[in-house]
Amino acid sequence: MLPFKTAKKLPVFFYGNVKFTSLLGSVEIDAEIKPAMIGFGQPYEMTTRSMGIAEIFLEGKVRFNGNVCLGKDMFFYTAKNALLEIGHMSTIASSSKIICTNKIIIMEWVQIGSESQIIDTNFHSMKNTLTQEVYPKTGEIKLGSYNYMGNRVSIMQNTITPNYFTVASNSLCNKDYTTLGSNTMVGGYPAKLIKENISRDWEDECERLEQHLTVKL
Repeated sequence: MLPFKTAKKLPVFFYGNVKFTSLLGSVEIDAEIKPAMIGFGQPYEMTTRSMGIAEIFLEGKVRFNGNVCLGKDMFFYTAKNALLEIGHMSTIASSSKIICTNKIIIMEWVQIGSESQIIDTNFHSMKNTLTQEVYPKTGEIKLGSYNYMGNRVSIMQNTITPNYFTVASNSLCNKDYTTLGSNTMVGGYPAKLIKENISRDWEDECERLEQHLTVKL
């Protein structure tokens, strides 16, 4: 997974019960190596109990670009030849899934609520029954910096978001939203524009979030 010279500094902490289904892939950390900078199952939310069902399937490449916090009971899957990249101070809350079969890029300061899913494939081939066109089974996902996703959000293949973007709870994202620009909010199934000139107050929250999420040994 990690080169020994990196692993011996203990940059990744696992909290609670985790099933390691496969560890044939690789992990890179493109940042200064510090103990506990990446937490898997990290109990940073209001809920304090875990069901003990966290699972990691790692056969592709995962790149962390700084401190990352992954919540309790998460399913973390990267297929062979896939690339998953997660930016500094990004978090994915408890009982979420991330399934990467192709390419998922999550930039810095992306906060994703509990019971969400980030999936770059629909798993099954679909076709147009009139033209016989077969639709792509996989795509790419790229989430811009300073994104805030509520709980139970589904982020599917071909999703691209701008910086400073908000997604309401219980929404489905499945397309390029960059034409909406920054400081916009979408919501619904599928997600559509519901508000402009709105953003999480990152200036107020960044320092407090960094203090809350960073493990100091």
